[in-house]
Amino acid sequence: MERVSHGETEYIKKLAETMQSYDEACSYAPNQAYIGGIDLDTLAGQPTPMYQNRLERASRFGMFGEIMPENEFLGLIDICDVFDIIWLEESFAADVSRKLEMHPLMNEKLMSRLEKGHTSSEIEKETEEHGALPLLYQGRVVGCCRKGHDVDESLSAHVLLENIASKAGSVLALLHLLKTTDLSPTDIDYVIECSEEAAGDMNQRGGGNFAKAVAEIAGCTNASGFDVRSFCAGPVNAVIAGATQVASGARPNVVVLAGGAIPKLFMNSRDHVRKGIPPLEDCLGSFAVLLDADDGTCPVIRLDALGKHSVGAGASPQAITSALVYEPLQKIGLSFGDVDKFAAELQIPEITVPAGAGDVPAANFKMIAALAVMKGELKKEEMASFVEAKGIPGFAHTQGHIPSGVPFIGHACEAIKAARYKRVMIIGKGSLFLARLTNLSDGASFIIEPSSGRSGEAGGVTPEEVRRILLEALEDLSKELTG
Repeated sequence: MERVSHGETEYIKKLAETMQSYDEACSYAPNQAYIGGIDLDTLAGQPTPMYQNRLERASRFGMFGEIMPENEFLGLIDICDVFDIIWLEESFAADVSRKLEMHPLMNEKLMSRLEKGHTSSEIEKETEEHGALPLLYQGRVVGCCRKGHDVDESLSAHVLLENIASKAGSVLALLHLLKTTDLSPTDIDYVIECSEEAAGDMNQRGGGNFAKAVAEIAGCTNASGFDVRSFCAGPVNAVIAGATQVASGARPNVVVLAGGAIPKLFMNSRDHVRKGIPPLEDCLGSFAVLLDADDGTCPVIRLDALGKHSVGAGASPQAITSALVYEPLQKIGLSFGDVDKFAAELQIPEITVPAGAGDVPAANFKMIAALAVMKGELKKEEMASFVEAKGIPGFAHTQGHIPSGVPFIGHACEAIKAARYKRVMIIGKGSLFLARLTNLSDGASFIIEPSSGRSGEAGGVTPEEVRRILLEALEDLSKELTG
């Protein structure tokens, strides 16, 4: 938008000059927390600003995933392209191929999808004469993203690049999930995708389906799927949708996943550049979560205490927090103090504070504490200690749906299995006004707890119990109708 509106401004020049290197991005503590390279207690103890106090030991790979270099990700984008939209320059393609061949997740079938490449002159002609977008790496044109249609704006080069990049991020997250869980791609039954992109053409701009497109590349031949959208509340809604399918017995397992958002890269960088801060929004986030029946070991989702922001709930922070936090706890007789950790809007503060948006996670935890005081469950002087005990530091990039609570699930499950936490709440909130259809907000929440130890359940309710409850309800209804 800056370049279209004002051309090559001084801000754009300084942005290019001040970007982090890959090694700097790897050693930035919040990025390591995101992939499970460090735990959140370690992150909370890091001296600030963390971009000046980088980790001495930082690995590309962590417990939950990796920080993939940009050149390899461009190669993965090409692997995920099925319509010859992405062209890579031949020498760049060869170099990336050598690197990806050493990647632990890349198999022969995936590597066979990587193109041999095109000449620089072919790429130059495509960008100058046919509306393709140039792809740059370290200041050099290494490829292009072509248009999908001559006049359809929904298939323009920039829209397709956003979509294919999001797809590639989801594929990478899914491949890591399969490796971590020791599942075969063919074991996956269903996929729910919950990014903020829209796949379609001019006749149906958001027709979909990212989920099946991702499953196809990852080799999940037995899977089907669909997309869920609700801005930043999408991931939590998607997890609830998947969990209910598993709990009812409709699906043996569901993977909820999302890739990142190119439009949100460097979204707040004008303030960063102006204040001499590294432009930290240089990563595309992605995640994947496996939902399976209760095996007696892994934590479970409480489906009897789901939070929702209803149409009539009100738009004030107090009303939203009450609907998403207080009301679901009340349903099952719990208090604020019964939750070990709350996870909501986990943006990295060092990104948002310089841009004037404040410490977003801390603001959420303070609102929860204030509501606890209003409900008589907490003394005012205890608010600070409550926030410190129940909150978590922000560690996710400002990628819209990415910070919305769900990336905490990995850390939470590990802590619950280790008996450090007994109960956590995942909270997603979305700003629907951005689409100019409504001024309403959206939100949803769920609670994760240890398994009861009785295998064969999902979310605490077995398929047999569901059938029994339905039969009892039908029997009662029949008695009422017959008088």
